Amino acid sequence: MDPASAGPASAGFAPGGPGPVTSGPDASPSSAAPGARPAVACGGRGGPYQRQAERWLGLRADGKQSAADCRAIRAFQRKHGIDPATGTAGPATWARMRALSAPAHSAPHTRPLRGCPVRSYRVACVDLTHKRTWVQQRGRILYGPVPMRSGGVRHPTRTGWFRIYWRHRHHWSTLYDSPMPYAQFFSGGQAFHAVRGSIRTVGGSMGCVNLRLADARGLWKVLRKGDHVYVWGRRPRG
Repeated sequence: MDPASAGPASAGFAPGGPGPVTSGPDASPSSAAPGARPAVACGGRGGPYQRQAERWLGLRADGKQSAADCRAIRAFQRKHGIDPATGTAGPATWARMRALSAPAHSAPHTRPLRGCPVRSYRVACVDLTHKRTWVQQRGRILYGPVPMRSGGVRHPTRTGWFRIYWRHRHHWSTLYDSPMPYAQFFSGGQAFHAVRGSIRTVGGSMGCVNLRLADARGLWKVLRKGDHVYVWGRRPRG
């Protein structure tokens, strides 16, 4: 189901990436003197990359700094060693986000994995048993495999053949009031989409196939409306 998971979302996406970045350009004009760690309250000052940061974090991308935006950006900065962590989306923050968003591994010449039928057309394969998804066509993998989180016991991801019928890059769930970046719907309210925080959680999603941001973005680039989706297996408990 739309959207991400039964549990609360974290402050921001947390894909893996290179080591910490320390830089000053993200500091606001009101920052403390050089060498001092500023204790700046979130106040509504947006940086030059406000809209891009909002999209990256799965927030409402209106380009306006809200207190929630500031807290999410600041949490990202602290997590990735950007100092000072002012909550303002400056060049260092955006550069770090772009580095973390490098496409996930893809193996265009790898033979298809077991379980997913080989077809002449693209097939997005969802292996519930092994918690992974990929795209293949004519005996070769076009993207993935990448880890994913499927629906839990109460809201299982439906199995069988489907087709992607609607794509919305900056989708927002009105049902759960939650972001669903890079949403690609294939079965009612069930879709591939990115989630905030870790996909390694107990309980599963509300039926959607949850992906890390970089993986959801990579899948978005490979798939198109009308592409086939094949879901099989059974999600392990826990």
